[in-house]
Amino acid sequence: MLVLLAGIFMVHIATVIMLFVSTIANVWIATTISGKTNSSGLWKQCSENSCHDLIVSDDDLASLKAVQAFMILAIIFSFISLVMFVVQLFTMEKGKRFYITGSIMLICWLFILIAASIYTARFSHYYKDSHHGYSFILAWICFCFSFIIGILYLVLRKK
Repeated sequence: MLVLLAGIFMVHIATVIMLFVSTIANVWIATTISGKTNSSGLWKQCSENSCHDLIVSDDDLASLKAVQAFMILAIIFSFISLVMFVVQLFTMEKGKRFYITGSIMLICWLFILIAASIYTARFSHYYKDSHHGYSFILAWICFCFSFIIGILYLVLRKK
């Protein structure tokens, strides 16, 4: 049981780190134009030499702000869930389940789902001949990990 707890804890830490990297890195969409690699994230648009503020149409500005907000909330809730796991681990009686930790992690999962879905629906058409970058892929990996971790916390008992 101790090995399982340690494994879940390590995956949770990895999820928090990947969420942070996914949110701050500017490689949600990548494309190559005239031999130069260009990428766009949630905050900036970058070419090989420089980065500048992301330019979106007025119709998509609210969607971009929503994606930014939900990704930041996902990081916050994932971190809170990690802290709650440690608190519950040392204060909870034997045989109790990690309900609070699991519930908070499932809220994080929901925030990642909303952010990645909005981004997929609204911003995939901005560049022709583009592909999703590693930040976008990391967001979806974190989506899967946070769901699995949340369910495991709900099922897991402290022995």
